[in-house]
Amino acid sequence: MKFKTGITLVALMAAGTMTTAFAQGPGAEIYKSKCQMCHSATGMAEFGMGKAMKVKPISDPAVKKMTEAQMIEAVRNGMGKMQPYKDKLTDAQIKDSVSYFRSLTK
Repeated sequence: MKFKTGITLVALMAAGTMTTAFAQGPGAEIYKSKCQMCHSATGMAEFGMGKAMKVKPISDPAVKKMTEAQMIEAVRNGMGKMQPYKDKLTDAQIKDSVSYFRSLTK
């Protein structure tokens, strides 16, 4: 009986881990590798390059009012000091990273 309980517990723990990883979505890894150095893990741009370049935080009214399409365009073609990523990321990767960034406000 204890063996079955142990297997069930391990299965539930594994399912919880997979759900957590899935909840981050495909844009999380792209964001971490390409965006986080300036926008920070929280989107607040409070450290390093983001702070030095005066990147607006995700909480800034100008950023909050941007549509998803406008953000995708900014990532694709660059904006201000931000370099364009159209030759570095696919359209799907750009969309996923923007979706992840937008989820940081929730």
